[in-house]
Amino acid sequence: MNWQPEIDEIARRRAIAVQLGGPEAIARQHASGRQTVRERIDALLDGGSFREIGVLAGKAKYDASGALVSVIPANSVIGTGRINGRRVSVSGDDWTIRAGSSEAAIAEKWLYAETYALEMQIPLVRLVETAGGSVRLLDQNAAAKLPCYPQWLGAQMLGTIPIVGIALGPCAGLGAVKAGSAHFSVMVKDTAQVFAGGPPVVERAMGLKVDKEELGGWKMHTRHSGLIGNAADSEEHAFTLARRFLSYLPQNIHEVPPVIPCDDPPARAEEDLLAIIPRDTRKIYKARRILEMVFDQGSVFEINAGLGRSAITALARLGGRPVGVITSDPAQHGGAMTRASAEKMENFIDLCDTFHLPIIHLVDQPGTIVGPDAERTGAVKGSLRVTLAIEQSRVPFCSVIIRRCFGLAGSTYNRVQGLNLTYAWPSGRWGSIPVAGGVEAAFKAELDALEPEARSQRLAELEAAMHLLESPFLTAERFRIPDIIDPRDTRRVLNEWLDDAWPLLARQLGPKGRTYRV
Repeated sequence: MNWQPEIDEIARRRAIAVQLGGPEAIARQHASGRQTVRERIDALLDGGSFREIGVLAGKAKYDASGALVSVIPANSVIGTGRINGRRVSVSGDDWTIRAGSSEAAIAEKWLYAETYALEMQIPLVRLVETAGGSVRLLDQNAAAKLPCYPQWLGAQMLGTIPIVGIALGPCAGLGAVKAGSAHFSVMVKDTAQVFAGGPPVVERAMGLKVDKEELGGWKMHTRHSGLIGNAADSEEHAFTLARRFLSYLPQNIHEVPPVIPCDDPPARAEEDLLAIIPRDTRKIYKARRILEMVFDQGSVFEINAGLGRSAITALARLGGRPVGVITSDPAQHGGAMTRASAEKMENFIDLCDTFHLPIIHLVDQPGTIVGPDAERTGAVKGSLRVTLAIEQSRVPFCSVIIRRCFGLAGSTYNRVQGLNLTYAWPSGRWGSIPVAGGVEAAFKAELDALEPEARSQRLAELEAAMHLLESPFLTAERFRIPDIIDPRDTRRVLNEWLDDAWPLLARQLGPKGRTYRV
């Protein structure tokens, strides 16, 4: 006698698992505009690459003879697959079974996907849609437990492998942790909501009635809280963003980022760069247009665009090699550093340093934002943390001052220790404080002693004299900046720098040690 009966039982149980919460639950999921967890995994991964783990896990009932009567599958689906041909571990919540609640879950299953990713040193993608915990756990366990997640490996994982969290529906409690504890997080507009506790919890605890979108929708988290980095227009769009993010990163901290073929000439010179910075300092320009002209065509991938909007952080490529890019947007707070933009920069620098992405900073920094609101939110502290993040990083770093570089926030232009490789465009100006406003503060006693007309004339004279001293050529004469370059040569200069810097990455592989920041 062979083992065919048991093989048939495996097939039977697999068939039950594929049905998830049953036809009615699946129909409700589709009616809400959301895919099932298995459909999502198929849409995320390369076709035919998914290999499921734990398909037989669930809560079963047996008759007196030990024969299976029924089984409710575990409300998570895990396994391995490929994205763009590269191995990943994936875990997904199944909302069709008790709303993906941890009360109905087998925690060991989704934790196994995380452990597998860490042990095998491959990226982890979480497809999150869960109602979180439930008081039913009290009844099930006949006792309360302390709030912790068994074998939680978050801190170790974040320092070892790329993690992507995708919020695809309501994500409460544990769901918020799973979606937000990631290097790249994305949520689907108007479909996903993320919160510590949903509207019923808020109403009971605070007497406040609020809908789930207002409480934890995409605008809340991608523009204000910073818990989620990017918003997607659809589930398919979210998967596209996740695949693109991972394409820039190595599989783990022990590998160099992947290089792709590139036919974009390394010395391509864009004529529009010569005039993109206005001579009138009161006028703004399109910062993202500069990125498009300098980096490989079509390679710029912005992260956290809605948060701290005076700073722009993006992944891009030079000659097919991934790099991290930072610049400022003068259309937002004049490009000044806010607490939100500082936190955004700090996190981005840590991401690049962790996964060995060389950093390029196109500097236009007028300084830390001023005013009562700025002081209340801690803009100065945020600027300090960025300087420390840069100094503690070890990844190759190059900056190009394209316009302004002033004050405390201006000191985030580059890493002061070591080479401090910084170029400037002729439009670059720098110092401890801008001339505009600075002259009035420095010469206040002299100016206040004059009549209005004479005061205006003297102020203009002083500012004109100071503007002459601001010339970048005077700094270059003293070799306090290595070179002033034609803006059209920026791509060539950066590619040549990366030719030298790229081989260094292989010597910096492994975990990064960082000290405490204020």
